[in-house]
Amino acid sequence: MKKATNIVAFSLTLICCCVLASVITTNLVNRKNTVYVPSDNAPYTTLSQASMPTAGKMQPVDLTEAAEKTVHGVVHIKSTVRSRTQTYQEIPDIFDYMFGARPRQRQYQTQPQVGYGSGVILTSDGYIVTNNHVIEKADEIQVTLNDNRVFEATLVGADVNSDLALLKIEGDEFPVVPMGNSDDLKLGEWVLAVGNPFNLTSSVTAGVVSAKSRRIGIYDAEGSIEAFIQTDAAINMGNSGGALVNVRGELVGINAALESPTGTYAGYGFAIPTTIVKKVVADLKEYGSVQRAILGIIGKDLSSMLQLEENKNKDFGSIDGVYIVELTDGGGALAAGIEEGDVITAIDGKKVKTMTELQETVVQYRPGDKVTVTLLRNKKEKKIEVELKNSRGNTEIVKQADMEVLGAVFQEVPEQTRRQLNIGYGMQVSNVKNGLMKDEGIQKGYIILKINNKQIRSIDDIEQAYKEAADSPDQVLFITGVYPSGRRANYAVNLSEE
Repeated sequence: MKKATNIVAFSLTLICCCVLASVITTNLVNRKNTVYVPSDNAPYTTLSQASMPTAGKMQPVDLTEAAEKTVHGVVHIKSTVRSRTQTYQEIPDIFDYMFGARPRQRQYQTQPQVGYGSGVILTSDGYIVTNNHVIEKADEIQVTLNDNRVFEATLVGADVNSDLALLKIEGDEFPVVPMGNSDDLKLGEWVLAVGNPFNLTSSVTAGVVSAKSRRIGIYDAEGSIEAFIQTDAAINMGNSGGALVNVRGELVGINAALESPTGTYAGYGFAIPTTIVKKVVADLKEYGSVQRAILGIIGKDLSSMLQLEENKNKDFGSIDGVYIVELTDGGGALAAGIEEGDVITAIDGKKVKTMTELQETVVQYRPGDKVTVTLLRNKKEKKIEVELKNSRGNTEIVKQADMEVLGAVFQEVPEQTRRQLNIGYGMQVSNVKNGLMKDEGIQKGYIILKINNKQIRSIDDIEQAYKEAADSPDQVLFITGVYPSGRRANYAVNLSEE
């Protein structure tokens, strides 16, 4: 009898333990995939205060509203480069040298190229921002909205240094993604990447801000700006030009790059912060080109300088900042009295710890703007007012001519292209619209070297040549130039046909 009683008691105890284990397991399973953040009236708690989040103190992050608000303002972009006839010169053989034959030229037809990416609608009247590399060299740009409406887009302007471009589609009452402030982002903050990865439209991925002001060295252009927001939200091919938004659905970055050994997402995605986007877009819209301000210094991170053997025992008065290695001639810093060896710690009160952060801050200004530079000289803090200048050493607006009759937009020739073609001057046709140049056969990418036998080095030179030709009896622009492929081409544009 006693043995039977013990068996019953043991069975009841075992049943209670199983029930308790089931309850605990159920709670853990229900909580396993829930992300918690503090509520407005509940501070963060430490493990010593509470081992698990409790109801009322924490609430889950809801990203559905942010996704719904932004997915309609992110578009799919198709860029097409048409087939072209290109000419190349064959390598002369021994018989050419012996008999004085001219080198033979051959022509071949390139294949059309189609690329895909994303873009973000900024205004209800159809201005769209995307990456420059999404539409670079494109002859046709097609934009598809989330409701499947399709538009032909016009390139307003593009900037190689920041990898941004501004497009325009005709219409009104388009859905927009509201602009946020990337400066307000905090590490660990939740963000959404919205775009069209692998040509899959209207895709949303979530992650956190992993780092800010990150430089990864992917842009080759001289003067390129890299101050990326790093995120672990999945960014893949096709996401370029899409939106990085916060939990309120505000644009905080333009997705631009991923870092991966395989070419697909591996945990590292990068977006251009809106502090840069806003300035570039405003300039492209108003001037057609970016008015880039330059402080006039060559600097290094002070933290890296301190690691050098010769500096290990030196005291610079700080461990963060930008050490000035050299001052550029004609720059604002030199004119204001800044010296080599100074350590810049802030611009207009905003702290800068690295050269990347300094560039990200200065790029938000225009030539002619005045900023207060806080620096350390012999460990003593000084504040110096500096007037920022452009790359030419003045404060004038760098214009991008768009003479309606010619129907073309011009820009400076990228440094890499100048080196490849071994040319020291010229202006490149960045876009061709309906007009005399298009009628004559001039294509996007053409580099104008001379007009009416005068070297072309700037927009002003083109405008001057245009004015002189328009006032002349012939009214003809005799244009000499070269395409990026190396093919030389001459054109005669008759202004009397306008």
